[in-house]
Amino acid sequence: MSVLPLVAIIGRANVGKSTLFNRLVQKRKAIVNNTPGVTRDRMYGQSDWLGHSFTVVDTGGVDVEGVNDIETQVVEQALQAQDEADILIFVADKNLGLTTEDRKVIDQLRKSGKPFFFIVNKVDEIRHEEALTDFSEIGMDIIYPVSAEHGYGVADMLDELVELLPPIKESLLPENTVRIAIVGRPNVGKSSLVNRLLDSTRCIVSDIPGTTRDAIDTMLRQGDKNFLLIDTAGIKRKGRTKQVLEKFSVIMALKAMDRCDIAVVIVDVSEGITDQDATIAGYAFEKGRGCIFVVNKWDLARQVEATKKSIEEQIRQKCKFLDFAPVIVLSALSGYGVEKLLPQVELVYEEYNKKISTGKLNDCIEKAIEKNPIPSYRGKFVKVKYTTQIRSQPPTIKCFVNYPEGIHFSYKRYLTNRLRKYFGLAGTPVKLFFSRNKKN
Repeated sequence: MSVLPLVAIIGRANVGKSTLFNRLVQKRKAIVNNTPGVTRDRMYGQSDWLGHSFTVVDTGGVDVEGVNDIETQVVEQALQAQDEADILIFVADKNLGLTTEDRKVIDQLRKSGKPFFFIVNKVDEIRHEEALTDFSEIGMDIIYPVSAEHGYGVADMLDELVELLPPIKESLLPENTVRIAIVGRPNVGKSSLVNRLLDSTRCIVSDIPGTTRDAIDTMLRQGDKNFLLIDTAGIKRKGRTKQVLEKFSVIMALKAMDRCDIAVVIVDVSEGITDQDATIAGYAFEKGRGCIFVVNKWDLARQVEATKKSIEEQIRQKCKFLDFAPVIVLSALSGYGVEKLLPQVELVYEEYNKKISTGKLNDCIEKAIEKNPIPSYRGKFVKVKYTTQIRSQPPTIKCFVNYPEGIHFSYKRYLTNRLRKYFGLAGTPVKLFFSRNKKN
């Protein structure tokens, strides 16, 4: 695949970086809110201008100086994006003028030796440009007045930016990359697990619920295996999702499940399986994703008198619709059991991609019907003509029947269970459809 040039948007909190990001990628992908510090993790998107394509990364505000542990990590995230970028965009706020924090960050950017654009945001029309004289003392050759919200001046800036983009790098798309969404309620250890898998601090780790507000994609390679880890926002019960910010987070987590192959549902052993855990797992099931339950914080299991058998029984009771999903116990903090996760992901992914020959499918269905015949429908005999798999991811199977409306959901469940007994299909949903034979 092509590796696009990277442009990083950097600046203090609440100056309009996320609004500019959305303007560049033409999507409402980043969370926009007037609360300082909303963007905590890096957010990526693609921009296209005058035939040039490049990746844009939106970063957290860089004006905090160790007020607390998480804010220190926000600065580190922005600096990491700066290191990765080919071009930097610094955003200042016209209404706040040139601040001491602006000067410090600009000095850092100059030391990087990379081309960067100095943007003064919230300039809505030409007459507002008169207020930019204060910014001229920073010594920039060009200052770009823009309105990220309304688009004023953005095109002029982009015309100049694309001329400085390096050539697009080409790389092979990793074969059979498994996309894994790490999902769960706030504060169950999603980012800690990602960090343990990566053995890095690329994701912010904090015990503050709601830390991960956007979905962050990170590629992980182990031997010849490729995994894309999608760390998502904690999903809260609708009634408790009061702030607009948290509602955006829920939407993004659900969209992350749209992009994954396997959903890893994190459960906190100290709280057991909750109704909300079951709801989150239900999202993954409804979207037809492979699913694995991970019971995290297993180092606390003895304190809460939990055993693997007891927690698995809880999960099976709460999530009967996912009785095929494996359960793994681990501790992201200590590393206990983490080595079991990716091999299990590979096994589930293999089942998720499974292709079954028409002959074997028909043999399985025929034997299942022979053992437990289909009940008649309005006094009529129901006959399955033949069965075939029409797609994988997940395995989707169509049965051609003379009276598809005569197949009761309980019999459909019976056939699904027989398919699992014959072909495994652990960890993956099986979609079974019934259709009238066209000849009839």
